[in-house]
Amino acid sequence: MATANIIDLSGNIKGNVELPEIFNETYRPDLIKRAVVAAQANRLQPYGTKLYAGMETSAVSWGSGRGAAQVPRIVNGSRAARVPQAVGGRRAHPPKVEADRTEKVNKKERLMAIRSAIASTANADLVKGRGHKFEAQLPLVADNALESIEKTKDVITFLQAAGVYDDVLRAKEGRNIRAGRGKLRGRRYRNKKSILIVASGDAAVFRSARNLAGVDVVSVSSLNAEILAPGTHAGRLTVWTESAIADLEGMFQ
Repeated sequence: MATANIIDLSGNIKGNVELPEIFNETYRPDLIKRAVVAAQANRLQPYGTKLYAGMETSAVSWGSGRGAAQVPRIVNGSRAARVPQAVGGRRAHPPKVEADRTEKVNKKERLMAIRSAIASTANADLVKGRGHKFEAQLPLVADNALESIEKTKDVITFLQAAGVYDDVLRAKEGRNIRAGRGKLRGRRYRNKKSILIVASGDAAVFRSARNLAGVDVVSVSSLNAEILAPGTHAGRLTVWTESAIADLEGMFQ
């Protein structure tokens, strides 16, 4: 059975731990993509047009005998309106609120996608392929003391000692202004994803690490394909705590 080194808060090796069988799962990018896309689709808010959009107009047809198409035209003007085939007319088939935009994934496929994404966190080639910067040996397993860190500066000190803080700086420097109308709609910036810290349960590190650029903290029971493979791309740089590794045994089966 494969093992991984356990590092303390100073970055020194304090022992090793046997990795659960889940880390031997086959890499399935197709299932990972399906699970992530489904999770994103199921969060979509219903949207549609007003029932009479494009119909509330003064346009009436000129009738025959004027050598012009008999389409409704704005009163006191000649611009066509109301009909979908005219420039400035209504939409023929606008978005409907009642449309079903959800996507379904079989339970076994979804669980296999999570297992595959977890195994991908131990594959250095996949992690580097996502653009992460690190000098640590994967999978990166930290002492349980990491969960009780209460100050952000102490989390930074640990990440520096572990050789993964460069990735946080990469995410911080990679923040940029979004192109398009989204910048006016509450999502002005596009942010990079950085380290994922997986703890055994609710702990102080959830609050102390949340302000670091691109860093997410999650409990083992809350893991899903999207947080492990943002943008459908597996191989996120992940820091596991010792107890989180132990809790993985038998999960997502």
